[in-house]
Amino acid sequence: MTGFTHLDEAGAARMVDVGAKEVTARSATATGRVDLSGECVALLRGQGVPKGDALAVARVAGIMGAKRTPDLVPLCHPIGLSGVTVDLVVDDDGVAVSATARTSDRTGVEMEALTAVTVACLTVVDMTKAVDPRAVIGRIQVESKTGGKKGDWTR
Repeated sequence: MTGFTHLDEAGAARMVDVGAKEVTARSATATGRVDLSGECVALLRGQGVPKGDALAVARVAGIMGAKRTPDLVPLCHPIGLSGVTVDLVVDDDGVAVSATARTSDRTGVEMEALTAVTVACLTVVDMTKAVDPRAVIGRIQVESKTGGKKGDWTR
């Protein structure tokens, strides 16, 4: 690793100039999860969450979160997203969340994928907190990325 690109020689925060970089097709996939009680899992599987369809709301929230990433992460470039998918799967211990963001731009979409997962997880907690106030969000991470100068990467 060479150093932090968002710091100048004096250590001050800066936005990286990507103007000279080539526009390339890029994608990134991130995952995370919300651990929930068995009671809450049963309600999610049976559509019994008091606030409504928690998974549908979380899916839309994740997509919206990806679109707002540069508003939330100060040095993140605004990019044109060509697509965002958010998938939520209820398992015996909670909800597994996966998001893939895609663009054709000069910088990557890892932050957008991570933001989509994070916002989807937060929304699951918001939608289920009346049933399970002990929900835990965890393991949010980039799984893979494609495109750009450094090429493809997989965890």
